Amino acid sequence: MSWGQFWDAVTAPRVVASYKLTFGASLLAAAINSVFGLIVAWVLVRYSFPGKRLVDALVDLPFALPTAVAGIALTALYAPNGWIGHYLQDWWGLKVAYTPLGVLVALIFIGLPFIVRTVQPVLEDVEAELEEAAATLGATRWQIFAHVIFPAVLPALLTGFTLAFARAVGEYGSVVFIAGNMPMISEITPLIIITKLEQYDYTGATAVAVVMLVTSFALLLLINYLQWLSRKHNPEK
Repeated sequence: MSWGQFWDAVTAPRVVASYKLTFGASLLAAAINSVFGLIVAWVLVRYSFPGKRLVDALVDLPFALPTAVAGIALTALYAPNGWIGHYLQDWWGLKVAYTPLGVLVALIFIGLPFIVRTVQPVLEDVEAELEEAAATLGATRWQIFAHVIFPAVLPALLTGFTLAFARAVGEYGSVVFIAGNMPMISEITPLIIITKLEQYDYTGATAVAVVMLVTSFALLLLINYLQWLSRKHNPEK
């Protein structure tokens, strides 16, 4: 493969658009999951309520479902005539399936368990006495969270973010159905690689995959560096 062939393959407008969607949606999904995953883990650890075991089991649903089945189910729910998509479109004019928003929804669905299951055991290990001591010293709930709980769970939260991002970047089965796969709009990079392989364009598929691999490695390296900094400032954790 010459440099010219490589450059032409990775700078094609269709490929560039897929990179923006894949990496942008993956980072955004991992960030959203970090917030809601922390909340779900907190509720499961700190509160007892009817149906808690069911909620705890549902967290692992993306692990249990085959990716293609998950994609078909999400499409059925969020399609314009689906159970949820029908109301979203009629009430707010919001179309989810066959748009970049559908890609984001699918990536959030498959990435949430990584955050919850990574943060949950750390929250269980946080001693309640530390929170009580902070409260007796006059700390507010927000101050207790910001200065006692969050520093303890931050390394685990970054680990979960990394896992969710890594899964999202390479996700194919659960995304390809709900995305609609419209070039320049909702086409993900893994689909482009698969398409090039089916067309026996091994050179183009390799070039696209190499850029995806290098970019993913650089982002993961940055996330791991942030995690190392967090552990350095909290060595007891």
